[in-house]
Amino acid sequence: MIDPHSFTDSTHPLTTHVSLTLYFHFPSSTIHATALLTLQTPHTGPLSLDTRSLTIHKILDPATLTPIPFALSSSEHPIKGRLLTVYLDNNSSALILYSTSPSSSALQWLSPPQTFNKTHPFVYTQCHPVHARSVFPCQDTPAARVCYSAKLNLPRELSAVMSARHCDRHDPVGTDLDGMLTNEESGFGFDLKSLWCEEGRVVEEFVMEQPIPPYLFAFAVGELGFREAGPRTRVYSEAVDAVLDAAAREFAGTEEMIRQAERLFGEYDWERFDLLVLPPSFPYGGMENPRMVFLTPTVIKGDASGARMVAHELAHSWTGNLITNKNNEHFWLNEGFTTYAERRIVEAVQGEDIAALNIGNGWRGLNEEMERFKDNMEFTKLKNNQEGVDPDDMYSRVPYEKGFQFLWRIEHQIGRPAFDEFLKKYIATFKFKSIDTETFLDFLKANVHGIEKDIDLQLWTEGTGIPPDAHEPVSNLYIKITSLAKDFKLGRMPREDEVANWTGQEWELYLKNLPRAVEASQVLALDARYRLSESKDYEVKVAFLQLAISSRCRDYYGEVEKTLKEVGRMKYLRPLYSGLVQGPGNEEEKILAKRVFAEARECYHPIAQRTVEAIFAKHV
Repeated sequence: MIDPHSFTDSTHPLTTHVSLTLYFHFPSSTIHATALLTLQTPHTGPLSLDTRSLTIHKILDPATLTPIPFALSSSEHPIKGRLLTVYLDNNSSALILYSTSPSSSALQWLSPPQTFNKTHPFVYTQCHPVHARSVFPCQDTPAARVCYSAKLNLPRELSAVMSARHCDRHDPVGTDLDGMLTNEESGFGFDLKSLWCEEGRVVEEFVMEQPIPPYLFAFAVGELGFREAGPRTRVYSEAVDAVLDAAAREFAGTEEMIRQAERLFGEYDWERFDLLVLPPSFPYGGMENPRMVFLTPTVIKGDASGARMVAHELAHSWTGNLITNKNNEHFWLNEGFTTYAERRIVEAVQGEDIAALNIGNGWRGLNEEMERFKDNMEFTKLKNNQEGVDPDDMYSRVPYEKGFQFLWRIEHQIGRPAFDEFLKKYIATFKFKSIDTETFLDFLKANVHGIEKDIDLQLWTEGTGIPPDAHEPVSNLYIKITSLAKDFKLGRMPREDEVANWTGQEWELYLKNLPRAVEASQVLALDARYRLSESKDYEVKVAFLQLAISSRCRDYYGEVEKTLKEVGRMKYLRPLYSGLVQGPGNEEEKILAKRVFAEARECYHPIAQRTVEAIFAKHV
């Protein structure tokens, strides 16, 4: 096998191109679709594909429209979904007619009341790490890079964006569905051709000509608007002027970040760098879909500091999208490199002090993860064994922050100029390839002679915990903030003149360095002076609410409930729900957590729903 999370067989040819037609039926939260898969070479015998929650109606030879036999496994694997076996006879392509289900793990269908404008529905994808298979049958592993084209048929009042180049918007015509059979033969149980050409529909066409791993396949459909934010950047969201204007202001510096990134890492290879601000239910901070980065609305903070998240997704354009981990066991190759690259971009644009704050917040987060995984230290390794493990369950900051620390350690060893040269060569050598940890280490040793004598590479990549040569950042601002946090333990709150220039990042670092639990009276006094529970910056607000929960300061449970109901980002859901249900003697908190989840569940993305359910399974 290529990948512990995929049925893909290493002896089968890989798919090189997928051509999709997608008919969006909002009343049933379903997509009726065709997928034309093209293989590297003609193949005879079984071909293994990943699916989840898909109904396969028919598979055809696209040249002759004769049926190709197939089998769908009767049982659902809890992580991989259902194996679709297609029996080919010297075929280099296959046309699959299928429908998605409302329970697709990649898709969130929002009814009009769940959107900003409350008038039209909305749907979007989140395919990382293993959810593309619930949108179309595929070899759902990053080892299988594909180009794709897509025709999306939607209600005329809506529009679409994709991780691809937009080519056309036109009235639907029967030839959009080349090769589609008549109703009786198609297997859909209805005539998709006549449905496709109904009044009030429109077709949007897209093409992605660069090979991407399937998890980067993405679309969103809804009542969308946009603002120009730079020569290569538009900001999209639901068509709400206040959201679009705030996003355009927050991300006005994007072009300068792209230019700094090109200086550091080489030319930007994806033409455009557009941004889509999604509804609050989006489960991640950002998703690096090429050409169309998806973002949580919580990154719009009103002070341009949300640009840090954009810097991370931009950095993925080189590390993750151009060079990709071969499977999720090597996820640090995506995220460690991208965290390093993000901080270099931030340093170039916002200065060394801000970069040091980012590193400091990351260092604190890494230490928290060591505590979280103390019962399963395998998850603290950079390269780890994920056989039988759902990658969503072990998602953490370890690959980001330990990966960053490893690369930062190499930079310290050989000096920044030499490391910059190495990085550019690494990116140029492996672009549009999917690699593993061994490939990176071999390249490192070949290009930085003797590095294995100076740094224990095996300890860093395969050892548990934090290596002894990892280290905190050093900057005057960082030291000042952490020492103020130490003073809080002694009962001293920071003076207003000491925090006058603080933004969200300074407060976040301060709060993360406070003791896990303090007196409830201290929590109340801190908030009375600085109103942290009302912060518009969710990083600050959630860090403060975590402190309130761990200190059993119940005055803030109303604010905790409000926060859990207004955002679906897992970075905030996980610590707040965990804080409520962990530990002894907190029956009141457990009752609160269960009630809030029951009331908020439908507004969370399926990935986030499962994450919270896993927390409850462990602690309630």
